[in-house]
Amino acid sequence: MCDQRGDPRFHAVREALQGVTETPTLTADPERHQAAVSLVLRGGPDLELLLIRRARAEGDPWSGQMALPGGRHDREDPSLLHTAVRETLEETGVLLETVGHHLGRLSRLDPATRRLPAVSVTPFVFGVGPETVAHVASHEVDEVFWVPLSTLRSPGSAGTHRYRHGEFVRLFPSFNVMGQVVWGLTYRVLEEFLELAP
Repeated sequence: MCDQRGDPRFHAVREALQGVTETPTLTADPERHQAAVSLVLRGGPDLELLLIRRARAEGDPWSGQMALPGGRHDREDPSLLHTAVRETLEETGVLLETVGHHLGRLSRLDPATRRLPAVSVTPFVFGVGPETVAHVASHEVDEVFWVPLSTLRSPGSAGTHRYRHGEFVRLFPSFNVMGQVVWGLTYRVLEEFLELAP
């Protein structure tokens, strides 16, 4: 992977993530799938985060939602890190193996509700140069966004998302960015990252 250590902010992020000691391991639990997502930071005047908006699809519990690039682990993937890199390329065209630098990882997360599929998600963090371009590279993605971290940290971006499923109604914390709502598992990943990162 490309070395982005010239940006001192990436060094600070890598140092902050060293406190996450959980080792992402693959398991053979047939009741729970494993997945990985990429939290891709692009250098520039302000660090920017790569987000995608998933395409609407029947049967997809995350249809139309804002998300981090990523997906389920395939048998051919030697590790969850490889899953994150592969899925990022397939969804956004960003080849992290050549333009990215792996900075660390965040805690593994599970969906907060049993209404969602049984899946464990491991987030990996990468730094890329300011010249990095992302685009829609899969029918599973409608749009890609580079969101400044300062926007996520702004009090004006904090909000609440009202989720309804039949009779079930619940309020979730969210970020409101670029006219989009970021909530659920993606919100939880970003919340942890923003708490850890300088």
